[in-house]
Amino acid sequence: QVQLVESGGGLVQAGGSVTLSCVVSGRTFSGVAMGWFRQAPGKEREFVAAIRWIDGSTIYVDSVKGRFAISRDNAENTMLLQMNDLKPEDTAVYHCAARYSGGLYSHQNGYRYWGQGTQVTVSS
Repeated sequence: QVQLVESGGGLVQAGGSVTLSCVVSGRTFSGVAMGWFRQAPGKEREFVAAIRWIDGSTIYVDSVKGRFAISRDNAENTMLLQMNDLKPEDTAVYHCAARYSGGLYSHQNGYRYWGQGTQVTVSS
């Protein structure tokens, strides 16, 4: 059974930075891609970024382009999300997810495994 465990969230001031980690446990990750999604209070969960495991190709939602960077460490079975220049509207619970079929997509369908999430709060 694949388990995803996020860490790194917390409280940060606007303009600050945070790095989130997602560790894949249970087996060596052999899927197609992993992604980050977030859910703010009262809102639906939305796509943030995703990375294709084999070659490191990435996609981002427009609102985080130039501020966030997704990366992976194949040896450590870990995915990272470096978040810079944070804004109050980035406040949300951030979830990592893994897919084992298809390609590099932003749609939530097809991401088979999900982590419990880590809270990021950005104060103004």
